[in-house]
Amino acid sequence: MQSVPHDHAAVGAGTSDWRSAARLIDHTLLRPEATAAAVARLCKEALHFQFAAVCINPMHVALAAWELRDTPVRVAAVVGFPLGATLATVKRFEAAEAIRLGADELDMVLNVGALKAGDRRLVENDIRTVTRPAHETGVLVKVILETALLTQEEKVTACELALAAEADFVKTSTGFGGGGATAADVALMRGVVGNRAGVKAAGGIRTAADVATMVAAGADRIGTSNGVAIMRELSAPPLAPNGPANSSPGY
Repeated sequence: MQSVPHDHAAVGAGTSDWRSAARLIDHTLLRPEATAAAVARLCKEALHFQFAAVCINPMHVALAAWELRDTPVRVAAVVGFPLGATLATVKRFEAAEAIRLGADELDMVLNVGALKAGDRRLVENDIRTVTRPAHETGVLVKVILETALLTQEEKVTACELALAAEADFVKTSTGFGGGGATAADVALMRGVVGNRAGVKAAGGIRTAADVATMVAAGADRIGTSNGVAIMRELSAPPLAPNGPANSSPGY
């Protein structure tokens, strides 16, 4: 498990300031129709506002790593997305390939069906197949619970198993599972993991007020595709419409 800061009081107090809010945001583009040009634009926006990371599908990792080379903005790739129902061996391979291509963080979907069936060992091992190779290379792992599909007891169990498998964050949602983050779920997850892991709220977060609500509930990372609109709400300096991005190697 990697070292993750959790100064919620300081973070919560600063969410009305665009710089503080930006440092929490994973600027996200996971739509299946996303093009390389759209991902390059995402990276340009993330660099301008100094978001924590971009969160993208694995096929775009090499491009994002190139665009964000030598910058503090991290590249997060999803694994087993969006269902979490693929084989653990496939998740391990997908994670390894994303790391090889330049991912700094992995957002993996746990095996929801196994969790609901009560197969704790399978769920923990599924997560560990990603955390083990990731931590060998200093890559953070966030485990997506898909809270909209779970009971309260299952949410608690999922957090416990993520901790047992040495995940760095637990995350609410994919955004594709019929529901997004709620303050109640974030507070529950924070209560289970304490300061042993981070909590990422994702799904349906569209406004600065939404960000503040999630941070107050215990989130220390925010996944959203509305980062630019949130920055505009907080009076951040606008992005030039046609400013240059880093030169692409052609991925």
